[in-house]
Amino acid sequence: MRTRGHGEPDYQVQGCSGKPLSVGEIEVAPPKAHEVQIKIFATAVCHTDTYTLSGADPEGCFPVILGHEGAGIGVTKLKAECKFCLNPETNLCQKMKVTQGKGLMPDGTSRFTCKGETILHYMGTSTFSECTVVADISVAKIDSLAPLDKVCLLGCGISTGYAAAVNTAKVEPGSVCAIFGLGGVGLAVMGGKVAGASWNHWANEFGATECINPQDFSKPIQEVLTEMTDVGVDYSFESALEACHKGWDISIVVGVAASGEEIATRPFQLVTGHTWKGTKVSQSWCLNIGPKKIKVDEFVTHNPSFDEISEAFELMHSGKSIRSVVKI
Repeated sequence: MRTRGHGEPDYQVQGCSGKPLSVGEIEVAPPKAHEVQIKIFATAVCHTDTYTLSGADPEGCFPVILGHEGAGIGVTKLKAECKFCLNPETNLCQKMKVTQGKGLMPDGTSRFTCKGETILHYMGTSTFSECTVVADISVAKIDSLAPLDKVCLLGCGISTGYAAAVNTAKVEPGSVCAIFGLGGVGLAVMGGKVAGASWNHWANEFGATECINPQDFSKPIQEVLTEMTDVGVDYSFESALEACHKGWDISIVVGVAASGEEIATRPFQLVTGHTWKGTKVSQSWCLNIGPKKIKVDEFVTHNPSFDEISEAFELMHSGKSIRSVVKI
């Protein structure tokens, strides 16, 4: 483990729009008021990182240190103070929204430099680094016994999917669920299983009763699901409103979309009782996830080294990994 103090170089993975990641050294400035320095021990690679790196992210700013599924050590006491953190429905923090989208700390500056050049922050975290500085409202305290190379996954993908089922949809026992996509978020919607759903569409290892390939059918997949369930599913995840049961269903749109993308439906779909909702990672932190309730270890399929982080992106693009966790 390489360690660096204030003013000394720290290793990080830097991203520039449309270009490969590069590993180099940066200077990490000391934290200011209401900021904390975190020594990162593990970070996972998420599709959101590659989405920003591609240049499609409308809020993408460069050069930047990517990474937002991280775990480390650096603070022992936290206190929730803003109305979003205190509200049980969400903690979509508005305090940092403007500056975070610009890759800056709340005071409008960065704590990272490389050879005199300012390097920007990412999603208020920048976990592709041995050391990072974040606002005090951007960290969450965890159990001291939690393994950092596993708990880092709760920073985004797992908690986003799990909370989509438990917090946003509030899946009820005996209900019928369909999950579209078998990535980290889709598999994590297995939270529906915890809530008692009886028919789920996710990978068998994570509790699916059936897995359906749309390419096996000549008709639209929503028609297939409607026929299989007689009248449609009670809950669907990642849109698919027309696959749902009219009158009481909930269809959840999860995560982010490419710049300029839109979704649409006919008014008839809503006036007949369909419900369309959205969720992202910020809706998940009010969860109290116990180790017996949700799989975590099973998501980790690869453990590349810090220098091999680009290979983790390749594994993700090829569909050969669920989550790669880099031990820093």
